[in-house]
Amino acid sequence: MGLIMAAAQAIGNTLKDQWLEYFICPSLPAGTLMVQGQKQTKGNNKGNDNVITNGSGIVVADGQCMIIVEQGRVMEICAEPGEYTYDIGSQPSVFSGKFGAGLVASFKQGWNDFKHGGDKAVDQRVYYFNTKEIMGNMFGTQNPIPFRIVDRNIGLDLDSSLRCNGTYSFYIADPMQFYQFTTGGNFNGTFTRESNNLDMQLRSEFLKALQPALGKLSTLGIRYSDLPNHTNELCDALNEALADKWLAQRGIKIGEVIINSATIPPEDHDMIKQAQRAAINRDPNMAAATMVGAQAQAMQDAAKNTSGAMNAFMGMNMAQNAGGMNAAQLFAMGQQQAAPAPAAAPAAAPAAASWTCSCGTVNSGKFCMSCGSPKPAPAHGWTCSCGTVNQGKFCMECGKTKPADAPLYRCDKCGWQPEDPANPPKFCPECGDIFDENDAQK
Repeated sequence: MGLIMAAAQAIGNTLKDQWLEYFICPSLPAGTLMVQGQKQTKGNNKGNDNVITNGSGIVVADGQCMIIVEQGRVMEICAEPGEYTYDIGSQPSVFSGKFGAGLVASFKQGWNDFKHGGDKAVDQRVYYFNTKEIMGNMFGTQNPIPFRIVDRNIGLDLDSSLRCNGTYSFYIADPMQFYQFTTGGNFNGTFTRESNNLDMQLRSEFLKALQPALGKLSTLGIRYSDLPNHTNELCDALNEALADKWLAQRGIKIGEVIINSATIPPEDHDMIKQAQRAAINRDPNMAAATMVGAQAQAMQDAAKNTSGAMNAFMGMNMAQNAGGMNAAQLFAMGQQQAAPAPAAAPAAAPAAASWTCSCGTVNSGKFCMSCGSPKPAPAHGWTCSCGTVNQGKFCMECGKTKPADAPLYRCDKCGWQPEDPANPPKFCPECGDIFDENDAQK
């Protein structure tokens, strides 16, 4: 058995005129979730309404999903609008439409169950589902819900309670699950949102899942007053909290959530406002402006006190002096914080001829000015007959000329001199010039 997509046939005749039996469902009202398809016949009105004749026509409209049930088991399913022919000799078919692979998987599971325990079909029915969003489901929290208020700007972490109200929508996401676990199997007529107290049950489960969903939003730092702007996050959190109950058992999901209002107790609201106002004064400029405004108001109040204006001004000055900080100082502090930090002064370079003694004193002469130790001789260079090690052309102690067989090297390109002038590297590290006889000092 299976469904075959019907092609357009004879010009001027509709398919239902050619079918002896066909099933069709008009547009479903907003509150209707599922209806049984009624058999329409042409000429023969004595057939069983719960038996589908081979070659019957079945029409599926937009926003609908159709299933064929045999002996209480779903045997065919179609979620794609169109006209189909029922063929007993073909294999079961699935036209998943917008439901995709999830519907195919649900159908395969049901078909396997039927093959292992099914009986010969004596009861066949066609059902149509409303797959559009079912809107206008109102909710409101009769009892306050625990809500954690986090404001990282002022370091606030407060456990409060929340009352909110609004509306939500839901839709049938898995028709097979909805048929098996919500409608309770075969039925005649229409299944609406009020049937079996479904609307009341969904509202109760929605409010139960609202608490963990709001808790997840509070951990993200979303304020209660900003909840109407985060309905997408709330919808995702609710679907996650209701996944096992609604989607797995009833085949429905939440489409959209709208928050009309969200309030907390007045004492918590006032406390948060006071904490936010107090946090403003962490900025010296704002604190100074607050102080100036308070002083101006105090001066106006003192001026109105005709009998004791002098005493009022004296009290105002005493309060200002007792505060430990005046407005001018706060403004100066704010300007200092706003000004860019001065660049660190470069460290003073030591004098070219200075040297550091082993005692830590920096000297410029031949002997240490603190301990009298002589200036250490350079570690490299040529040694004069007087015992002084030099790096220049003349001895810095006795003035003798450097011997010709003691060459000293300095780069003739950039002037770089190695630490040991008598043993230079192969190349100058500054400019890359090779050290040769051109770099030897005569």
